[in-house]
Parts: sequence; C-alpha cells; structure tokens
Amino acid sequence: MPTPDWQNLVVMFFDQAARQGEHPFLWRKRQGRYEPQTWREVAARVTSLARGLIGLGVAKGDRIVLVAENRPAWLIADVGIMAAGAITVPAYTTNTEADHLHILRDAEACGIIVSTRRIAAPLLRAAAQCPSIRFIISIEAPEPQPDLGAPLYAWQDVIARGDGHRKNIVADAQAIKPADPACIIYTSGTGGLPKGVMLPHRAILHNCRAAGEVLSEISSGENVFLSLLPLSHAYEHTAGQFLPIALGAQIYYAESVEKVALNIREAHPTLISAVPRFYELMRQRIMAEAHKAGGWREKLFRATLAIGAKRYAAKHGLPLGLRLVDRLLDILVRRAIRERFGGRLQAMVSGGAPLNPEVGLFFVALGLPVYQGFGQTEAAPLISVNRAGSLKVDTVGPPLREVEVRIADDGEILVRGPMMMLGYWRNEEATRAAIRDGWLHTGDIGRLDGDGHLVILDRKKDIIINSGGDNISPARIEGLLTQQPEIAQAFAAGDRRSHLVALLVPEEGWMQAWAKAAGKAANADMLAHDPDFLAAMRAAVERANAGLSVVERVRRFAVTAEAFSTENGQMTPTLKLRRHVIQTSYRDLLESLYD
Repeated sequence: MPTPDWQNLVVMFFDQAARQGEHPFLWRKRQGRYEPQTWREVAARVTSLARGLIGLGVAKGDRIVLVAENRPAWLIADVGIMAAGAITVPAYTTNTEADHLHILRDAEACGIIVSTRRIAAPLLRAAAQCPSIRFIISIEAPEPQPDLGAPLYAWQDVIARGDGHRKNIVADAQAIKPADPACIIYTSGTGGLPKGVMLPHRAILHNCRAAGEVLSEISSGENVFLSLLPLSHAYEHTAGQFLPIALGAQIYYAESVEKVALNIREAHPTLISAVPRFYELMRQRIMAEAHKAGGWREKLFRATLAIGAKRYAAKHGLPLGLRLVDRLLDILVRRAIRERFGGRLQAMVSGGAPLNPEVGLFFVALGLPVYQGFGQTEAAPLISVNRAGSLKVDTVGPPLREVEVRIADDGEILVRGPMMMLGYWRNEEATRAAIRDGWLHTGDIGRLDGDGHLVILDRKKDIIINSGGDNISPARIEGLLTQQPEIAQAFAAGDRRSHLVALLVPEEGWMQAWAKAAGKAANADMLAHDPDFLAAMRAAVERANAGLSVVERVRRFAVTAEAFSTENGQMTPTLKLRRHVIQTSYRDLLESLYD
C-alpha cells in the first residue's frame, strides 16, 4: 500500500482531502448513532481554524496545548495548529492541575484548545498561573471563567473568524519542512517528570509509509479504523490518526472504554490498534462467556483454542483430518466471535507494552491474530511489528524498513533511522543521554531471534535484581499471574530481596461467583483477609509459579481491593503500571510480605 512521498503532514492531509472529497472520513456518535463528516468538510474546518489561529497572533513555531477526548475536533485542531505553522502539544484529559502546569510552563505554550467543561477545570486553573498563555479556545460552549489571565474564545467563533480571511493555507503548507517539529508529545512516563519529545514531520511520515506497507500485507480494500486509545499518546497519534489519513481511510471514534465492545459492532472496523490490557480484558470476557455457556458450547470453544494452537505451531500445516475439523470449528465458533468484532476485522495491532504470548496465541487460535509491535514516543513511535505470514506471538516482529536495531552489551535495544525524534524540548542533557553516537537508547532489554524478530524481555530500569544477584523480569511474572482467571491485575516486587512478592487485584466476575458459591458477601475489602478466599488466590499463584523458575516464583502475596488505575495514578493513560507509585502507595504492605 505505497503512499506518496509527502514532505509534511499538512500537505499529506490536504492532498488526501482533495482526492477523497465527499467520501466519509470522521465518524462520531450523536444521539445514539454514528454520523460522518466528509473529507471536504473536515478540510474546510482545518483551513478556517488555521486562519483563525493566525488571526489570534499565532506564529511559526508557537506551541499550542491540545486537551480533548477522541473526536473529530481533535484531528481538526491538530492539523489546524500545524497548518498555522505552530506546534501541537497534546496532553491527556486525565492530567491533574500539576501535570498541566508542568507542560504549559515547560513548553511555554502561547495558547490552549480544550473540549468539555469537566476536562477544562484543572487545565484552566493551571493556565491562570502561566503568563505565556495568550488565548484559550473552548470546543464546547464556554462558560465565563474568572481570573483566566487570557481571553476565552468559542471554537465556532474562531472558525467563523477564519472564514473571513483569504490566506491560502493549502499553498502555505508547502513551506513546512520535513525536519520542522510537528508536535511535542510529553512522555507519560512510569517515573519522574514527563519530558517533551520533539517529533518532526518526517518521523511520523516515515511511520505512516512503513506501517502502510505492513498493513497492505494484511488488509485489502477499504480501511476503517476505530480510534480508542488517547490521541495524546504517540501510538494513537500516529497509528490511529495520521496512518488513516495516509491511507485515505475512515476513522470512527469510540465513545468510551466501557462502550468499546458496542462501538466495535457498530463501526465494523477493519483495523483495531490497542494496548495489551484491551486484549487481556477481551480474552477474559470471551473466556467467561464460554464458561457460562457450559456444556457442548464450552467444549467446542476449548476445542477451537486447542486446534488453533496446533495450527499455529505446525510448520507444515495440519493433517487432513484436523484441517476438516478446523474448518468446521471456523463455522461453528470463530464466525460468531468475528461478528462480535464487527465482522470485517482484518488486523488487530498491539503496542505500548509487552503482550503476553498466551493472549496473542488465544486470538490467533480464534482466527483474529494480534500483530504485536514495539516502539516508543522518541521513535514517533513505531520501531518493529509482526508481519502477515511470519507472525510470532512471543516477538514484536522485525524492524520496519529503514530502521536499524542492535543489541548493546548489557542487552539494551538500540535503534536508529528516519523515525527518530529531534530531541527533548529544551533538555539537551536528557537528549544526549538518550541518543548516543546516532543510536536511540530505548531503555528496553531484548534480543533478536534467528528470524530477525525482536524479542522484548523487560524495561531496563524495571528489572528486579534480587539479593542473589539474579536479574528478574517483573513483566513476565505479572503476565503469567494475570493469565489466571482469578487475577485481573498483578504487581511483582522484590528488588534486593531474597524472594519475590506480589500485589493481586482479583477479577471482579470471578470474585462475585466465588462469594456467591461460598455464601459470603462479595466485598473485596473483607475478602482480602478471608482465609478461604486467600486459599483460592494461592491456588492461582501456584499455577502461575509452575511456569516460572525457582528465583522467579512469588513466595508471598497480598490482595488489594482497589484496582490499579489512571484515576489513582497507579497506571499511565496507556494502562502501564506506574511501578514507583505502586511501590510507594503500598510500601508498608509490601514490607510486611518480606518479613
């Protein structure tokens, strides 16, 4: 699926808009149904917004912070900012006032575009403390706000103001150079203050071209994306927004995490891109429903998983008899599961964190392969991804074209290529630490297998070194723990200790069923200390331990009633554990497990 050699993202957008014209482009749920905006309509709004921003005094290189949920206005704002010559600074809707204040001050932002009043509150409090802010634009009807320190404009008014200007935004886009910064994306991080990653147009364009080639091996015909990860994250920003633009695809915006399953059935996507936690939850849901169905239905489901796993492992295909059974199960089982995913899904991609191989194999066996990839914000973010025909669920695939990968002496993955960042915004020391001799030091530990596929072992800084000097991957242990139906989330610890311990969050559905069968209240706080409940959880831990070496096994554990989440700050917006936050929050409990 080759893409033209566009020189910047704005030119790419306007070129595709001219090609696609009245075809539907962006879909958003309104009054219970999805409604589209055409390419022509979106391009007109982008042009008007860019003119309106210039009318507000925006100049080349200015930084504008964008805070909104996934919706058409996000894309319009992002491209409109770039078309005005400015730099988009996306920020998460879940940020606290302190988070926003750090970004606004560090980026020296001149303006803000924000969506709903609920999202706006902490951002506006932070903006009032930043003298660099010259304007605030509210996508939804703004309410009068005291002490903002800058004028507040309505989105529609800025667009209407731009309609009256004659500046040729499309022609002016040609002046944007490939090496110019397109955006500054602040790494959510699992520790410390976020750093602003400067991504040039050429880096994201390289990602789009390389990913488009990979996608052409998997899908054919019309492409329909479902956007469900935060667009403020580099993964969704590239794979869920600019890649669809490059392909002339349609984008449906999911309403919320809770409604993703419904939105999938409504949007009938051909591609879903998500983090491992999404696939883990979907697996848990499908497994629970199969168990609930019971009888011959559950037996057929388990037979499908078994024969699908054999098909994946077979180097020369299944014997004739098993092939016939496999085809029958495709009709009886897999077809219904594919319908749950919209009926025309051609690819599911996982990134942002390691995907447990068992989860990957589960979906492969069901005829819905998950193509795991690897990347980071500093690489715009794609580095490698699995390919059709050579899928290996325990790897993140071979590097993308023009991307070089080598493994340092200490096991760290080093990369270089046209997808690399310009550096960290106004942080030369951090830039020098990350890019040495032209190689980006990813901070991940890995290896290349015999087929040239990259295998991720762990984060360099997250490796547990026990008191015996053994290097232990907590991600591997947590992955095996959460494969057990009793465990929804897990956190392993034991640095500089003689043994490993874990915090476990019980799976809600399983806990409810256990409590009902045991005649006890399904109260997580009470069950966390119930001997019978803890015995059931111990059985789950022992099953996980059976797949681990002696030094990796969890010796003791505790159950916590509160899930790790973005709301309590224990997960990043892309659902990775903030290890230092959990360690601090549960310090006393963890210490008691070592005694």
